[in-house]
Amino acid sequence: MRRLLLSNDDGVHAPGLRALYEALTPHANLRVVAPDRDRSGASNSLTLSRPLALTALDNGFYSVDGTPADCVYLGVNGVWDERPDLVISGINHGSNLGDDVLYSGTVAAAMEGRNLGMTAIAMSLCGAHHFATAAQFAASLIGAADQLSLPPRTLLNVNVPDLPWEKIKGVKVTRLGYRGPAEKPVPVQDPRGRTRYWIAPVAANADDGEDTDFAAIEAGYVSITPLQTDLTRHPARRDVQDWLDAFA
Repeated sequence: MRRLLLSNDDGVHAPGLRALYEALTPHANLRVVAPDRDRSGASNSLTLSRPLALTALDNGFYSVDGTPADCVYLGVNGVWDERPDLVISGINHGSNLGDDVLYSGTVAAAMEGRNLGMTAIAMSLCGAHHFATAAQFAASLIGAADQLSLPPRTLLNVNVPDLPWEKIKGVKVTRLGYRGPAEKPVPVQDPRGRTRYWIAPVAANADDGEDTDFAAIEAGYVSITPLQTDLTRHPARRDVQDWLDAFA
């Protein structure tokens, strides 16, 4: 059986991680390494200022007092002799659509797996109820994972509508949409009268065209978006060079 590493950013006790584990147990040998607390929004950060604790839990999972990327790094290169064949991150409690992928610890965990040479999938449920739907879809993907051929440094970002399985209309391969500018932070007063700030909720969609992940989810389809770790805007290189040449 293939070896899978499971991780997430919602924490080792999150219901989405448990649902994913239970759905995939019949299909693979599983290792679970996840943060000891909610680390949503941690993105690709690694903990470099202190050593990390890898703790075995009673249920066989392992927790790490660090970020999602830390967890995958240790899960692949840590205390075990065998490397996994595939990294799956999730199931996230909430969507990771459009610009969300820049902040998402769920996507970052999958990206760390890809950076370490693994095939990697990020799984998110666009809500908080039908984890069984996302878990069932993840199991169907694993069944065909051996036939998946991706370019180097590519991973899959999968978002599943928060619907019962029978109401899922199908699957669409999408591109990332993007949201508008972020809202202003929300000020609050702490008990000592000091002002603190909550990061505001996400802004409205600025690009949710019919081929985007936003549109697929809205229409009741699972969205699968291939992501690349090369962030270079290659067509703009010529523009930047012309700009430099103009005042050189």
